[in-house]
Amino acid sequence: MNDIHAHSHLNDSSKHNTTRLTASLIITLAFVGVEVVAGLWSNSLALLTDAAHNFTDVLALALSWHAISLAARPANARRTFGYHRAGILVALFNSTTLALIALGIFYEAYHRLIAPPDVDAGILTVVAAIAFVVNLGTALLIRRGSEHDLNMRSAFIHLAGDAASTFAAILAGVGIALTGWQWLDPLVSILIGALILWNAWSIIRETINILVEGTPRDVNLDKIVRDLKRVNGVNDVHDLHVWSITQSMRSLSAHIATDDIPISASAAIQREINELLFHKYGIAHATLQFECAECGSNLLYCDLETAHHHGPL
Repeated sequence: MNDIHAHSHLNDSSKHNTTRLTASLIITLAFVGVEVVAGLWSNSLALLTDAAHNFTDVLALALSWHAISLAARPANARRTFGYHRAGILVALFNSTTLALIALGIFYEAYHRLIAPPDVDAGILTVVAAIAFVVNLGTALLIRRGSEHDLNMRSAFIHLAGDAASTFAAILAGVGIALTGWQWLDPLVSILIGALILWNAWSIIRETINILVEGTPRDVNLDKIVRDLKRVNGVNDVHDLHVWSITQSMRSLSAHIATDDIPISASAAIQREINELLFHKYGIAHATLQFECAECGSNLLYCDLETAHHHGPL
């Protein structure tokens, strides 16, 4: 029942996320063209930087949309977990691209700090103000649904970062108009690049943890073990694994040591464990192997290398 409820919720969320992504994609793509023209006209690196960042948002939104479409496909013999990891791969690709763009921004800004070109502060301020409204609106559009979906969150961070960077560009335009300090434009670009790099790293770190089957950062395995041992009929827990398929889809496998009891009795224990894992830890898919207390290994975390060379533990 937990799996059915989780899949139904995911299908509904996917439909809403697809609609929001489509609207954000159209709005962002239209504005990229406007910002590029304005940046070239005003000779503003800050605007061109933001346009480049916005274009990566277009790519990010398009890839995120495609990943959601892939995730909706059913599992099959070649993809027994389905295509849910597509969103994680997209998030990793998008964040890596952002990191490379940030390095390019730093390089160009360095040269402009050495020899600052003239910037049309009026155009910079007006276009940046429009960009701020657009970026903030699209970011808020897809914020709902990004709390528990790394794919959506990577798209949201793209757009939220743009909103912050365009606000900084507004401040640069006002500063240049009041002081004539042309170096404010590349300085703002460096700040934008730093923001992009920080956001990219946070996504890269989380996607890598998921891809290497790391334990979710907010899951305490010692606490899970204690809770499982409190279930009536459970004597011990070992060979425990908890990992994420996506940010919101978590799986667990474990060996549950019990007395020498019939299958019907272990089924009741299994139902209680599944309810505990789902409601307390958000784990909807648990694979449990029941065995007598004297069977198997007593290792909490299985040594896969030993099992590979010497057979089952």
